[in-house]
Amino acid sequence: MAFKDLEVWFITGAQLLYGGDAVVSVDAHSNEMVAGLNASGNLPVKVVYKGTANSSSEISEIMRAANGDTKCIGMITWMHTFSPAKMWIHGLMDFKKPLLHLHTQFNQQIPWSEIDMDYMNLNQSAHGDREFGFITSRLRKPRKIVVGYWKDKSTHDKISGWMRVCAAHADAQDMLIIRFGDNMNNVAVTDGDKVEAEIRLGYHVDNAPIAKLVPFVNAVTEAEIDELIAVYEKLYDFADDCKKGAEKHISVRQAAAQEIGLRRFLESKGAKAFTTSFNELEGMSQLMGFASQRLMAEGYGFGAEGDWKTAALTRTMWVMAQGLPGGCSFLEDYVLNFDGANSSILQSHMLEINPEIAGNKPRIEVHFLGIGDAGVCARLIFQAHEGSGIATTIVDMGNRFRMIVNEVEVIKPEALPKLPVACALWIPQPNIEVGAGAWITAGGTHHSSFSFSITTDMMEDYAEILDIEMLIIDKDTNIRQFKQDIRNNEVYYMLNKALR
Repeated sequence: MAFKDLEVWFITGAQLLYGGDAVVSVDAHSNEMVAGLNASGNLPVKVVYKGTANSSSEISEIMRAANGDTKCIGMITWMHTFSPAKMWIHGLMDFKKPLLHLHTQFNQQIPWSEIDMDYMNLNQSAHGDREFGFITSRLRKPRKIVVGYWKDKSTHDKISGWMRVCAAHADAQDMLIIRFGDNMNNVAVTDGDKVEAEIRLGYHVDNAPIAKLVPFVNAVTEAEIDELIAVYEKLYDFADDCKKGAEKHISVRQAAAQEIGLRRFLESKGAKAFTTSFNELEGMSQLMGFASQRLMAEGYGFGAEGDWKTAALTRTMWVMAQGLPGGCSFLEDYVLNFDGANSSILQSHMLEINPEIAGNKPRIEVHFLGIGDAGVCARLIFQAHEGSGIATTIVDMGNRFRMIVNEVEVIKPEALPKLPVACALWIPQPNIEVGAGAWITAGGTHHSSFSFSITTDMMEDYAEILDIEMLIIDKDTNIRQFKQDIRNNEVYYMLNKALR
């Protein structure tokens, strides 16, 4: 989903009480603001002005049009004058897309020596936006509120983050996730209610027997493999035994065939994410770890052992992060490293870590993977670069979905000469005792969707749009308050269901 193909609509609230001249001024100011937002270069998605709304019928017409326009991923509202909120009831009740309420003003400062009642009547955002805020709260309408001058970059940054989230939300509404194999036997946290997930999150999960993929892989020609190997040679280092003519080069070629075949299979289904299983590999030469790494870098969501929720969330975070540095990846908590204040958690998996997060040039190696039917597998080996990021998961709590976000600090690990995997080493904030303890208390998965690019605020916007629970673990978290927050949320979400 390319940002250039999307739109966010902008509607300005007013009324006819102050006369036609006032409405003309409102419209002119709104046009100038939208043009300025687009010209700033700070917003990833085009803003489209849809006019001044002065009546219930006008508002409803715009809202219904937005619902039916696939290019429109969200709506920005602003009350230039006082806009009586009853006019907005039916339109807001009908509106199904993300909403941002911009609390701003056309003029930056009060013209102290010239201000008069005409100016006061025209520039009424200070109380017009409060009237609008009441009705959205009364309707319990999820929305993003941005307060700030419309020309300021800080305001643009908040709108930009929300736009990215809106694009990801739109992308998820028709997200098909293909599962090659079921969840790993008896594993609870990676499973969940697929019906509720489609209702609440937009995900559609389909099973595909591995036998359906095998013909796609087998159909790949030697010439196509040669062409892809040439790409690998430009991007990655090769272990000596993996180079052309060496004994393990055949495994690299098999991995290349898997990548081509898997991509074509997913394209034929229109899928945006997929999962694999090391126990579902009949007819395959190896576990599709290398292919998974490569496809994640293209934007496909991935989850191991049938973990469809993490696969979907990894795709969603990739969509949000388009054009931003840092990278996203599927990761798994592997091994603890207790070292006082620097205590950390090694993040890895058998094979499937996105090279977008690499801090060094990835190296192709081939090794035996002694789990399930994986066999001898090619993989990209690297260490993640250092920096701040977030680890995120969505879990099914039975009566609701819960999103958990842990801010983490990725640090440099020591060499792992006998563990040939891609990895990251991070300190969960505020420290391992509280960070890991809170994650476990919340019921978080051992798999996570990780990003250097996405902020906690963006994930908070996403949870708000989805109307799901969110728990944040950061430098300010303490376990006692965190436990109480969970207890409070249990009550809130039971009541919330009754109120909606």
